[in-house]
Amino acid sequence: MRTPPTSMSLRMIVAGLAVVIVAVTALSGAVLAAQRGRPSAAPIRGVSDEQGDRPGVGTGAATLRPDTTLPSDPPVVGGPGVQVTPPQLIAIAPAKVSLATLRKIAKLRHVEKVASADGGSVRVSGTALQLLAVDPAQFRSWTPKGVAEHPEVWNALAHDEFVADATAVRRLGLVLGAQYQLDGGPRLRVAASASFGLPGIDGLIGRDLGRRLGFSSGVVVLVHGDSGTLDPARVGRLLGPKAQVVRVGPEPAKGTPSRSPAPPAEALVGRPDSYLELYQRAAAVCPGLSWTVLAAIGQVESGHGRNNGPSSAGALGPMQFMPSTWKAYGVDGDGDGDKDIWSPYDAVPAASRYLCANGAGRGGDKLRKAVWFYNHSWDYVNNVLSLADAYARTYS
Repeated sequence: MRTPPTSMSLRMIVAGLAVVIVAVTALSGAVLAAQRGRPSAAPIRGVSDEQGDRPGVGTGAATLRPDTTLPSDPPVVGGPGVQVTPPQLIAIAPAKVSLATLRKIAKLRHVEKVASADGGSVRVSGTALQLLAVDPAQFRSWTPKGVAEHPEVWNALAHDEFVADATAVRRLGLVLGAQYQLDGGPRLRVAASASFGLPGIDGLIGRDLGRRLGFSSGVVVLVHGDSGTLDPARVGRLLGPKAQVVRVGPEPAKGTPSRSPAPPAEALVGRPDSYLELYQRAAAVCPGLSWTVLAAIGQVESGHGRNNGPSSAGALGPMQFMPSTWKAYGVDGDGDGDKDIWSPYDAVPAASRYLCANGAGRGGDKLRKAVWFYNHSWDYVNNVLSLADAYARTYS
C-alpha cells in the first residue's frame, strides 16, 4: 500500500499535474453545482406527442408538486442521457481545497459549475502512472460525450478497477483485462480504456481506491462556465498564491467575443437565466396560454430537462418531442441559427407553438384538448392542468 505523500512528493504530484493540464479538453471530479440543488425527476411515463405512441402519466395529480427550484435553475442544453459540462478552467492547488472555497468559486460571475478531483501516482515495475481518483457518478458529466455514455468505464470505476487512457494503453503496452502489480501496493486490473483527452494522465480509478493508495485529496479544481469571461485571476486569488490556474482549450482571440453575438431581435425567447423566465417568455409565443401549463408539461415530461430521453418510443429533449413532430413545430428560440430538439431554449417555445396550433390559447375546453394532443390521455391532461394550477398558486 502506498504511504501518504510527503510535502515534497505532493509538490511533485502537483507540478506534474500542472504540466499536463494546459492542453486539456475535458476533465472532472466531484461536482459542486453553482446552480441550486436539483431534486431528482419523477419517473417519466409520457414519451411522445403522437397518438398511440405513449401511455398516459400514471402519477396521480395529488402527488405532483411544483418544482421549488424553478426560479433559480438555469436551463442546460444537453443530448440524451448525461448532460456533459466540460471545464473551461482547471486549477492545481498545493493542498486540499475546502468546500467553503469551492462555494466561493461557484459564486463568481460567469461560473456555472465547480468540481474537485483527487490526484496521485502509482508505479508498475518502476514505471510511474499519473492517475486521477474520482467519484464515478459525479465525474461522468465532465467527460467527453462518448465516454459519458460508455457504461464499462463507470462499472469499472465502481468496482475499484483501472480505466486506462487510450494513449497510455498504446504507449505503455497495457493489456485490457490484465492485472498489474503496483510497486508496494495491490494488483490493479485494467478493465477498460477510453479517450479522456487528458494529455499526461494515464487513467482513472475510483475515489475510494485512490484514498487507500494515499492520493492527494481534492487538489484538482475544475470550473465550468463561459470560457471567454471566466476570470482565472479571481479563481487563483481564492485558491491562494501557490495554486496554478489555466484555461482549458485555446485562448479566446483578443478583440473577439468568446460567444456568439447576442440573439437577434427575432429570437423568440433568447437565453433566460432560469426555467421560470424561460416558461414565461415562451408562453408569449401563444397569446392566451399561461406559462404554468408549459411548466407543468416540462416537469411531467422531463423534470425540467433532467431526463431528456430518448424515451422507449423515441421522444427526445426536455419537452419530449417526436422527431417527426419537431420537423413541423421546432423553432430556433434563442436565435443561434439551429433548431435543437435537445435545447430547452428551442424546445419550450416549440411546445408553446404546438399547443397553440391546437387551440391552447383559447383556454377552457380548447386548452384541455390541446394538452390531450400533446399526449393522448385524459389522465395526463388532468395531471398537467392540476399541476399548472399548483404552479399558479406557488408563483403568483
